[in-house]
Amino acid sequence: MSTEEQSTVQPHPGDRVDGGSGTRLGRIDAVFADYVLVRTRGLLPTDLYVPRPELAAAGAGRFRVDASASDAYERWHRPLRSAPHA
Repeated sequence: MSTEEQSTVQPHPGDRVDGGSGTRLGRIDAVFADYVLVRTRGLLPTDLYVPRPELAAAGAGRFRVDASASDAYERWHRPLRSAPHA
């Protein structure tokens, strides 16, 4: 797929996102103007807020990012903040 074709492919909820090594990170749960929300797989799913420029089309319904699963967690996971009264 050419660079021009990659830039025209739009992510949609349900699309698969793979890491740099080809391992599955999760599925797109929501699409926003400047990022996508990726829900990781597993017993305790994690939300990753991936900037849209980081996504590269990898085929029909698939995207990839240049990050391993642990690197993606470090870069794009935003834990809930504690309540101010806590």
